Amino acid sequence: MTAALPKLLTFDEFIERYPNDGKRYELHKGVRVEMPPPSGDYEDVVGFLTRKLGVEIERLNLPFNIPKTGFVRTKSADSCYLPDVLVVNQVNLKNEPLWKKESTITQSDSILLVIEVVSTNWRDDYHKKYADYEEMGISEYWIADYAALGARKFLGNPKQPTIFVCELVDGEYQMTPFQTNNLIVSPNFPQLNLTAQQIFDSVC
Repeated sequence: MTAALPKLLTFDEFIERYPNDGKRYELHKGVRVEMPPPSGDYEDVVGFLTRKLGVEIERLNLPFNIPKTGFVRTKSADSCYLPDVLVVNQVNLKNEPLWKKESTITQSDSILLVIEVVSTNWRDDYHKKYADYEEMGISEYWIADYAALGARKFLGNPKQPTIFVCELVDGEYQMTPFQTNNLIVSPNFPQLNLTAQQIFDSVC
């Protein structure tokens, strides 16, 4: 007997039927996907990056914000992600039709930086989200693989914890790895004084 395929959801249906159960969900090609429960180490890294970027935004008095929860809807509108860290340009939010009601970003001009902290579903960060964020035209995307969970083709052999900064150049991401005490080079935060090791050491 052939198993029935799940009914694909539109973005509007995904938002309307979002479960109120305290869990996090994303829309992947029309399928609602439950995100793995975060570990303490994962939350340490997310909190550290949010704090460091927030201090830099405040120091330079930039019109940016880091929402606690903000969806990023892909161009095709059949996928919708909840980035671990999302830095938005508040100046452009007035042009976002879904921001006020659904805290959803649809335009690359509204996003300075998106960060995914790698967990057990690492393939999403390295492949699916990488491709969708690139297609959207998001200028800067970080993959924070603090536990070296990704494939050896990315992390080397033996695998090493790595922060990848993906910069959009001529419509394609150029992926630069940062390890140990390498100072991270951020296109949108050029004065950010932060090493990969500091991120790894944020884990308690």
